[in-house]
Amino acid sequence: MKRVIAGIAAATVTMTVTTSVAAAPVQAASADPVTALKSQFVAGNGVKFTDVATLVEFAGNTTFLKRTGSFQFGKAGIVASDVNAKRTSDDPEMPISFLGMLARPERTIRIGTTSYYSGGAWAPPKGKTWIKHPHGMNAGFSGWYGQLVNAAEPATLKVLITKGKRTGRTYTGTISFGALEKISPWLRNAGLTGLSNGDKAAVLRFRLTLGADRLPQRLTTVYPGSTHVSAAVAEDRHVSVETHYTAWGSRVSVKAPAAREVANMGKREPSDRGGGRG
Repeated sequence: MKRVIAGIAAATVTMTVTTSVAAAPVQAASADPVTALKSQFVAGNGVKFTDVATLVEFAGNTTFLKRTGSFQFGKAGIVASDVNAKRTSDDPEMPISFLGMLARPERTIRIGTTSYYSGGAWAPPKGKTWIKHPHGMNAGFSGWYGQLVNAAEPATLKVLITKGKRTGRTYTGTISFGALEKISPWLRNAGLTGLSNGDKAAVLRFRLTLGADRLPQRLTTVYPGSTHVSAAVAEDRHVSVETHYTAWGSRVSVKAPAAREVANMGKREPSDRGGGRG
């Protein structure tokens, strides 16, 4: 009888050790923000976000752009997005191109690499509401002035947590636009043209806070206004963009506008060109 009890005890210990060893990788994986993000990549699921862009200067701060949007996921990551943007300031110190391009609220639907633009400076022909571009910007003209860092991209999230100094669930650090451009499709498709050499050398400061689920919750980025928004913006002014991510894992369905409402862009250009940076 003693031998039977000893055998059961030994088996129990063995099972406990085996279970603990097997559970360790799972626990480690769940603690990794990039793995947590990739676990969200289920077709038809997504995340919602809001962001606010502010011009920071000695005399005070001016909020000039607000956006709401959502990302739809597939198995490999973001497959579609829907972004609504609204200019919130008529400050004459802002670039003329910004004031003109976002004189009206703008909406951009992007599916794959195809973008559909409505509002803003876009001027579809009579009877149409949208303009379609096969390789368009990810968020229309607001993309150049809104959040340039997309924490819903695995490679981008990885570099933020790798380069950032961690305090609790918050990571703070810096990264150049050039380094970010190499890994981020979101940044590469933010504007009409690619980054200039001066833009690539510019340094962006970030502060990323994760939720208890290890997913991005809040991201704030700050960079010199003259390096990105407009050369007309003085060196002592900075742009600060704060983004909040919510409803991770919610159902998100981004659909293309009805074909009858869409005009192909072709050689058509915005009614107020002025360039992407002022």
